[in-house]
Amino acid sequence: MTSIPTRQPALFLSHGAPPLVDDPTWVGQLQTLAGTLARPTAILVVSAHWEAAPLTIGSTDSQTPLTYDFGGFPEKYYRVLYPSPGAPDLARRVAALMPDGEPIAHDPRRRLDHGAYVPLTVMYPDADVPVLQISLPTLDPERLLELGRRLRPLRDEGVLIIGSGFTTHGLPFLRDWRPEATPPGWSAEFDAWARERLEAGDVESLVRFPETAPGMPFAHPTVEHFAPLFVALGASDDAEQRPDQVIDGFWMGLSKRSLVLS
Repeated sequence: MTSIPTRQPALFLSHGAPPLVDDPTWVGQLQTLAGTLARPTAILVVSAHWEAAPLTIGSTDSQTPLTYDFGGFPEKYYRVLYPSPGAPDLARRVAALMPDGEPIAHDPRRRLDHGAYVPLTVMYPDADVPVLQISLPTLDPERLLELGRRLRPLRDEGVLIIGSGFTTHGLPFLRDWRPEATPPGWSAEFDAWARERLEAGDVESLVRFPETAPGMPFAHPTVEHFAPLFVALGASDDAEQRPDQVIDGFWMGLSKRSLVLS
């Protein structure tokens, strides 16, 4: 008998840099989150670290090397492996859900980047769930909401949809690089605003965050780390819901607020 897939939520994760896997607080928080989820049939990730238009579907071959898209870290972070199975069926489903006539690209050389595999090494350390990564085809929140809406049916097929970014990401303005650093004012202010707007289901303000949010542009001098939130919101049952804000706090002064959306 074929089992019926368990409907999955959509997530927005503040994924962090590779050294976050050495932070016991973050690891514990992410492990707790994973423990609340039914096992997915597959995982679809949209990461801040892959912008490509048109929408590009990454490699479905588990032998394709990971994308170590960072620099200046100890050698051990470039030796991390995450040989999760490819997800060719999911790749075909994603393509089928896109509008007729809309171009779709495929990049067989592009496997998971650290926005995808870093959190997955904590959540699913056995690397036994098929994973597919697709690109951010735009940074326009409204278009990303629509992308999420088109991906929403995948949740009924047991696919866990993850938007992976960071709630604040003002790296050029950090002065204290310790994990326990006090958050700068711009980071704390943006995080508090995001918490309040999410609690209010105020998608309109979230969409207009470059103009409406305190702490800008320092919290996001470029906006790609907040953009995956809108894919997750669009993939949820109601973008104006009050999501479960399962992880909060700061790392190196940056907000790691993360969400589960039904």
